[in-house]
Amino acid sequence: MTIFALSSQTYWYLTRSTGAVALLLLTAVVVLGTLSPMRVAGTERWPRFAVGALHRDLSLLALAVLVVHIVTSVLDTFAPIGWLDAIIPLHSAYRPLWLGLGALAFDLLLALIITSLVRRRLGYERWQKIHWLAYACWPIAVLHGLGTGSDTNAAWLEWITVGCGAAVLVAVVVRINRGRTQPQARAGWLALSLLTPLGIAIFALAGPLRSGWAAKAGTPTTDLHGGARRTTVAAVSTTAPHTFSAKLQGSLTRHSATGGALVDLALSLRGATPGTLRIRLAGKPIGGGGLSLIGSQVDLSAPRLGPVLAGTVVSLSGARFRARVRQSTGAGYDLTANLDINPASGAVSGRLDAVELR
Repeated sequence: MTIFALSSQTYWYLTRSTGAVALLLLTAVVVLGTLSPMRVAGTERWPRFAVGALHRDLSLLALAVLVVHIVTSVLDTFAPIGWLDAIIPLHSAYRPLWLGLGALAFDLLLALIITSLVRRRLGYERWQKIHWLAYACWPIAVLHGLGTGSDTNAAWLEWITVGCGAAVLVAVVVRINRGRTQPQARAGWLALSLLTPLGIAIFALAGPLRSGWAAKAGTPTTDLHGGARRTTVAAVSTTAPHTFSAKLQGSLTRHSATGGALVDLALSLRGATPGTLRIRLAGKPIGGGGLSLIGSQVDLSAPRLGPVLAGTVVSLSGARFRARVRQSTGAGYDLTANLDINPASGAVSGRLDAVELR
């Protein structure tokens, strides 16, 4: 099992690449499935049975790529994603909504493939009704990618997403116009087919493509669970917030990426609260070796603090940063770190101060 010996950075690139490939394959599956019942997809040179075989093979390939995407996401310990998070929507404590959409898309695709394998037992009418889920699977997968993808602002992924959306839209419109549906029903389906990509585009422009989205999407658990609990605790608690400090020791790794750079900090906490601190920064290089931050991810693991705390960097100034991390229960800490980085060796040392959030 060589995959388990891969580095975290390898998992990171595999997760990103398989996500993009899965979108392309899923788009091809939806386009072929939409056009295959029509004459446009069945000619003497390309008979309908060949289109059906290609559709089936692409579906299985898309499922295989998605499995690799899920496995690498789980094995990359940077984000606290478990195996159940990949199949149970909203189960994850880390970005539950966006990861939940990915799990839902995977479940739908799995259901479509399984029902196709037992199509004769189900009957054509039941199978056809279930396969309407394919039209929901694609936009859900796109929203998952926009909400969680680290390359959402990358030009190459934007073009891939736009191209896939255009291909699906054209296929659906052709199918509706050449179908046998009633005029009123046809107008409704056309409106829905146009409003879906429009809604996705508005969401992307208002959310993932705007600066600050990574911070908003990084700790949705805080928004869902933390606000009310913090208010209650503040009203009844008279104890001072828990604080601790630790010495930091570790390394920095910098990688070039399309449109920017990725910086990984793997740090150990030394002192009364031992543990590990993992920071991933994505941004655009600026003069003097700095980084204009686009997105971030922070994980703090310390036995004395309980479950892993996850969050994002809220401010960055040179080698000093502030981050806010929380557990799934809502408990969390405000972190302040001053780092001393050796540019030649990548060695990092410094100090971490943490104050419990109330």
